[in-house]
Amino acid sequence: MYGSLGMVNILRNSVFLLVVLVIVSCFGGCNNHKDRIIPVEDFFSAPERTNFQISPNGEYIAYLGLFEGKKNIYVIHPDEENDEQRITLETDLGIHSYFWADDNELVFTKNRLHDSLQVFAVNRASLAVRHLMPPSMVKMRWIYPTKVMNNGVLVSLNERDSSVFDVYRLHTNACKKELVAKNPGNIIKWFADLDGKLRLALASDSVKETMLYRNSEKEVFRAVMSNSFRNSIMPLGFSRENRSHVFALSNINRDKLALVEIDMETGKEVKMIYSHPDVDIDHDGYSSDRGEMSYAKYVTWKKQRHFLNKQTEEVYKAIGQKLKGYEINLLDRDTAHNRFIVYTYTDKDPGATYFYDMAKDKLVKLADNNPALKDRMLAEMKPITYESRDGRRIQGYLTLPPKSKGKKTPVIVYPHNGPTNRNKWGFNPEVQFFANRGFAVFQVNYRGSTGYGKEFWSAGFKEWGGKVQDDITDGVRWLIDEGIVDSSRIGIYGAGFGGYSALHGACFNSDLYKCAASYSGFTNLFTYLREIPPYFKPYLQMYYEIIGNPETEPDLIKAMSPVFHSDNIKIPVFIAQGGKDSRSTINETNQFVQKLKKRKIPIIYILHEEEGRYFRDEENRIMFYRELGAFFDKYLKQ
Repeated sequence: MYGSLGMVNILRNSVFLLVVLVIVSCFGGCNNHKDRIIPVEDFFSAPERTNFQISPNGEYIAYLGLFEGKKNIYVIHPDEENDEQRITLETDLGIHSYFWADDNELVFTKNRLHDSLQVFAVNRASLAVRHLMPPSMVKMRWIYPTKVMNNGVLVSLNERDSSVFDVYRLHTNACKKELVAKNPGNIIKWFADLDGKLRLALASDSVKETMLYRNSEKEVFRAVMSNSFRNSIMPLGFSRENRSHVFALSNINRDKLALVEIDMETGKEVKMIYSHPDVDIDHDGYSSDRGEMSYAKYVTWKKQRHFLNKQTEEVYKAIGQKLKGYEINLLDRDTAHNRFIVYTYTDKDPGATYFYDMAKDKLVKLADNNPALKDRMLAEMKPITYESRDGRRIQGYLTLPPKSKGKKTPVIVYPHNGPTNRNKWGFNPEVQFFANRGFAVFQVNYRGSTGYGKEFWSAGFKEWGGKVQDDITDGVRWLIDEGIVDSSRIGIYGAGFGGYSALHGACFNSDLYKCAASYSGFTNLFTYLREIPPYFKPYLQMYYEIIGNPETEPDLIKAMSPVFHSDNIKIPVFIAQGGKDSRSTINETNQFVQKLKKRKIPIIYILHEEEGRYFRDEENRIMFYRELGAFFDKYLKQ
């Protein structure tokens, strides 16, 4: 038998062992906490602080923050700690967009009430708010560059005719507008020069695009060059050095978009500034206050820059030294180009927004882009390349779940929206949401995607239901052949065109996919083409060239539209749609769903009558992703 002292020692040792086990389990629990399934809200809740902008003199930073659940404008003084002030008091609709008019006043628009446009100005010091325009049922576009000059800013409105946008000068001091240019019906875009004068326009008859130019606002516009929409000239801005020259992206007489300089008096390209042999040069790098190109940006599998301004290169280099491994974007700057708003991210880190003072070499974090995902174990996005059945080189990305060995993994095929768009390396909350739940995510830049030249883009014309879908299918079969994924657990999901591709896959590849999910996907391309908004009518013939003409090619449109092929579907389907989505009517979607229900096809249908193409209400959005995650869990994890 043990003595009393021995029993005490045994008890003491037992207690010590128990404490050690508790501590170890706590530390283990902390580590597991970072690796566990992350709540849906952490991926898709709206951030509390967004849209940071710096005043022209660099002394103030504004941002949109929440007050009683609505977005309002806040102003920070970066040189004084804890100096922050809310300068608007919007509790009904919230603020949609804003910009600095000068160092003291900001112009903003509120969220639309019954589709009514509302434009205001607020003084950051006095907090006085005034209407710049009376509320009206019109659509408005700011004319780039969006600046108030001589108490005026250019806007385009479809006030006179819903299908065209005329240009007005909105006088911020007098709160009135004056007509600057009347749209004859074919102008699709307007451009101002460095002094805020309207001197450039792009017209389209839906097949041919024409660049119009004038030397001053006292003159009439004249045509200086024309080309097929298959070719592109995309103005970026006027040159400070020569007021008749503009910087533009052009693929005239070449396959890839190159950065060029054009003399608008003659319409001739006077200089090719930079090009890349494999990809298009992208929209970025123009400095509207300097009237010059700071760099040429392009995207291979990651974003890259060819610098044209030494100071800009030094800014990126200095920030890059402080934020190694992060992608860096300069969102805004003061007129002296000394103070900057910096946005950062990686593929597995949503990153943060910073204030950077070049003179002091000081970097200050303003906000995490998504604090809920800070220090979480997220997934790496890797580039892939494969060959289509007709020998075309297709590029994309594959994201494997954290700690995955890349063998026999369930996969969600994720075609991008557009289709005149492309996937890019970076942080994507949907991709990370799926990967966190154990799915590989496969993103394909199928033919018809932009960024790879006009031949690759035009190869997708009238192939929405043909070779574009073949490229996606060939990518899936490549994944299977490589042994990366489990061929019995493949799902497909997308939004817009991606949703259309998911439904197309359900109709024509039910043997390949285990389930399919569509978020505002197109079911009927006849409806899609018929419901093009009035202000897109100048593009109508272009749509017919890219998709097909419903009047002359009805068989093609019918063959590509999932609504006519629902009898082929053999797999579970998930559909989500807003009641105000103009491109896909509720009645047609309801009919599509009812057909599947009659055939006993498992179907989940989420409809929010008050929403448009995508769910803006946070509660609706969170519920959607919760249901979507459960759908894939059910059918891909069995």
